[in-house]
Amino acid sequence: MLTESVCDALLGVEGWHAEPWPVDVPALLGQESPRPPRPFTIGRADDRGSVFAYRMLRRRVFVEDQGLFGDSDLDFHDDDPRTVVLVARDPAGAVIGGVRLGPAADGPDLGWWRGGRLVVAPGQRGAPGVGPALVRAACAHAEEAGVVRFDADVQARHESLFVRLGWRRVRPVSVQGVPHVLMRWPIGRVAAAAAGKAALGPLLRGLDLGGRGFVGDDGAPVPGGDLVAACDAILPSMVERDPDWAGWCAVLVNVNDLAAMGAAPVGLLDALGARDASFAARVLAGLHRASDVYGVPVLGGHTQFGVPAALSVTALGRTSHPVPGGGGRPGQRVRLTADLGGRWRPGYTGRQWDSTSIRTPGELRTMIGAVGAAKPAAAKDVSMAGIAGTLGMLAEASSCGAVLDMSRLPRPQGATMGDWLTCFPGFAMLTADAPGAPGLPAGPATGAECGELTSGRGVRLRWPDGELTEALSGPVTGMGPA
Repeated sequence: MLTESVCDALLGVEGWHAEPWPVDVPALLGQESPRPPRPFTIGRADDRGSVFAYRMLRRRVFVEDQGLFGDSDLDFHDDDPRTVVLVARDPAGAVIGGVRLGPAADGPDLGWWRGGRLVVAPGQRGAPGVGPALVRAACAHAEEAGVVRFDADVQARHESLFVRLGWRRVRPVSVQGVPHVLMRWPIGRVAAAAAGKAALGPLLRGLDLGGRGFVGDDGAPVPGGDLVAACDAILPSMVERDPDWAGWCAVLVNVNDLAAMGAAPVGLLDALGARDASFAARVLAGLHRASDVYGVPVLGGHTQFGVPAALSVTALGRTSHPVPGGGGRPGQRVRLTADLGGRWRPGYTGRQWDSTSIRTPGELRTMIGAVGAAKPAAAKDVSMAGIAGTLGMLAEASSCGAVLDMSRLPRPQGATMGDWLTCFPGFAMLTADAPGAPGLPAGPATGAECGELTSGRGVRLRWPDGELTEALSGPVTGMGPA
């Protein structure tokens, strides 16, 4: 497309992003301190004058000098309020280069951005680093904005430059009859969210946790009956920082683990370490409040004073037919059922979505009973590995791969795609079942089919243009099939 290609001027790129703050270019380029005075700075063009100067520079290069456009290079991206402009300024404040980027298409921002109109003033083309610095700053800005896929159509003669900057070649394309290369900036946020699980397989090998058919599951069926047990700990830093919320979450995560197996919770046991009784009381206040709202009694536990903050909870539940996390098969549809109400927990923006604290006891109990009522072939609650990472664990346990359809993924309006794919949501269940199977009766939660299990391994993301990008290349935990 013409509007996405003009990548020729000087560095020829397509797909960069403007920084919301000035960038120290020598530091960006890896120079050590002390450093000489900065020859230029890069920042977001937030005023009309900077945007106008950038557009005039584009006109001079793309229309007058190169003749790539007949009269104007402006297009609908320039009118899109979501488009970001990044400019380079010399020490006097004059705009000497710029680039733009934003959502690739109309409609909701799915975390797929493209950029274009990278330009450097003709008199500055010999200045060291202006173009590469714009590209690097754009990549950083895109990741900060929660982008998951970041593309650029680069003129073929500039491919080697982008490779040196870390971009990856996708395939050759032609833009206005000029050879280009579709290139992609590798954003590893999804893989990083799941990376913490990679040590589990080697570490736990031989323990057969969960028993045959439930290895790597959210809970463990207790042999000889209908009892299911689950145990989760809260990060000590979170207990120290936000004790009441830590107590609430200790109940939440364990009840969700039981819910993913279709088990009705019957009781909790807690183990608490605290520096003193006053601190312990704050943790227990949140735990007891959640216990009351979810209707799950605290049966007992252990408390110790004079030690660093620590909290873990064991939950017990009952079901005669536990739903396995590894019950999926290629061809089954993947469904995400998530509570999109609420907001980011203060202090945890982009990491923890709090929907549960606003729900009534009846709403919460409906949600945690949904898997047990629907009995899908496989289910897992979304953990700290995020949506994509948790889907990777379900697929791994099911001896298959998975595709996640980005345009169908339920998501709160207040969350970027990057944050939503990698955060811990208050209530979110991933299930796999036969095509056409009914969804979960989860009350206020929103559910939608948003992918499928496939042969192979790992997790890929499907975009509206039909492109598949790799989110996870292989198993998440290394624990193998259930």
